[in-house]
Amino acid sequence: QVQLVESGGGLVQPGGSLRLSCAASESIFRTYGMGWYRQAPGFSRELVALATTDGTTHYAEPVKGRFAISRDNTKNTLYLQMNSLKLEDTAVYYCNTGGGGFLPWGQGTQVTVSS
Repeated sequence: QVQLVESGGGLVQPGGSLRLSCAASESIFRTYGMGWYRQAPGFSRELVALATTDGTTHYAEPVKGRFAISRDNTKNTLYLQMNSLKLEDTAVYYCNTGGGGFLPWGQGTQVTVSS
């Protein structure tokens, strides 16, 4: 059983920054594309950033130019650097494989952007 643990969320003002981390219990990042998802109340879960196994990255339009996904395969850790945060970025953020996620979902980490 692969476990995913997200951390790094918190309360931040608009325009601020946060760096999220996703730790995996097993070495998987070399095998699967990994992404960050988010879900806000009243909204479906959406993929906001994806890191493929060939090293390319992809971003949903609302976060392009503001978020950056990266991985450290040695540490089995996925990161999401979030800059210029907006109110609409408020959500619970999760990590999982690309294509909707087929690993068990972790608890997520809450990101709240508020003035």
